Amino acid sequence: MTSTAPRILIVGGGYAGFYTAWRLEKHLRRGEADVTVVDPLPYMTYQPFLPEVAAGSIEARHAVVTLRRHLKRTTVVTAKITKIDHANKVATITPPIGESWQHEYDQIVVTAGAVSRTFPIPGIADNAIGLKTIEEAVAIRDQLLTNFDKAMALPPGPERERLLTVVVVGGGFAGIEIFAELRSFASSLLKFYPQLSFDETHFHLIEATGRIMPEVSVPTSEWVLKDLAKKGAYVHLDTQVKGAVDGIIELSTGETIPSDVIVWTAGVMANPAVVRGSDLPADERGRIRTRTDLRVGTEEEIVADAWAAGDVAAVPDLSGDGVGGYCVPNAQHAVRQGKLLAKNLAAVIRGELPREYLHKNLGAVAGLGLYDGVFQAKGLALKGFIAWCAHRGYHGMAMPSWERKWRVLWGWWNNFWLGRDIATLEAVQNPRYVFEEFAARPRPAQAAAPVTASVPTAPTTGTVRTPAPTR
Repeated sequence: MTSTAPRILIVGGGYAGFYTAWRLEKHLRRGEADVTVVDPLPYMTYQPFLPEVAAGSIEARHAVVTLRRHLKRTTVVTAKITKIDHANKVATITPPIGESWQHEYDQIVVTAGAVSRTFPIPGIADNAIGLKTIEEAVAIRDQLLTNFDKAMALPPGPERERLLTVVVVGGGFAGIEIFAELRSFASSLLKFYPQLSFDETHFHLIEATGRIMPEVSVPTSEWVLKDLAKKGAYVHLDTQVKGAVDGIIELSTGETIPSDVIVWTAGVMANPAVVRGSDLPADERGRIRTRTDLRVGTEEEIVADAWAAGDVAAVPDLSGDGVGGYCVPNAQHAVRQGKLLAKNLAAVIRGELPREYLHKNLGAVAGLGLYDGVFQAKGLALKGFIAWCAHRGYHGMAMPSWERKWRVLWGWWNNFWLGRDIATLEAVQNPRYVFEEFAARPRPAQAAAPVTASVPTAPTTGTVRTPAPTR
């Protein structure tokens, strides 16, 4: 028997997509709708934990939420949405293996998130790494640890210091957190590498504007600068990256910094692959135009049966705090928009009216390495250890599901007594290297010996007989 329940397609399983599906399972009665989530990854990444993953403070798998484990009444498809034809309510799903297929839907929710926004700077695409995925955070940690191993075996000099130099581009929250966490991590590693000295480690943050962390007050950002300077980290303000070819970072000031680790955190943009592949309206910045009730469209015109939320959507900010009048792309908005979108979608299915999205920023909190942080909420600013406790407390409780919360909290507890894990697994990128090196292979086939034609010698005696001709 064919189901007549409305078919809901959620494009993207990040913050907004996961919370939309998770809360739909709570708000919808069983059989009231069929929900499908499509994402290239089978998990949601809790991005505020990425700096701590890179610094070895959180196990990588604990910073992600497995979709299939926590979305019990939702169909999860690990694939890409390569086209959205909303006029005909059909989406093209392209799996990693096999042929694409057409997926029909009644309601679509676009929550495809954002990707790193870069500029055509020579060398950046080839040598830098972003901080949007769990894989990037793990790669940064492993590369730093591997560089320490390599540097230890080298004599003091430029090549050794290049391996121990880290450059972070972008002075927003993500940039400052990864910068401070890596500085703290590197300092803690020196006790395991007595051949290396603190003075050989160099940390540089490049920021194009005149200040860092625009989410906090100027006095608070200045305190962070002083705190970083005490730890031996250097911040270049009003400075741009002009090149990063062959591990040499060229700055607009004329300086050059040799480095083997370049982390790019200078902005994000709405997922262009999904937005460009759809017929939904987009603004000049490539975001899907979204109303205050999270339906696609404008206040004057609604695109029926289409919704958007999170970093891919241009959602008007009714609080008045948004840049350009729109909600900034951060976790606070994505999570809350996902929760409200689920309520609104359930309401529309039942013939009720949706509610407008309104969220007043609760403040900003950032970790600056072990036992150090900063917290800003309106006029209240906390710094140091108490802010670090607030950072861990907030994000520990914000992690979805108690199963994930306990894994993170248990890891923090273990690290408190045992210290951070400093095992590098960089070789996991090529897991078969040992097997391939020693695996027995068939010997190459030997060339056949040339065949020499033998000519019979006529007998010296007797009669030579000539064979009779054949017919």
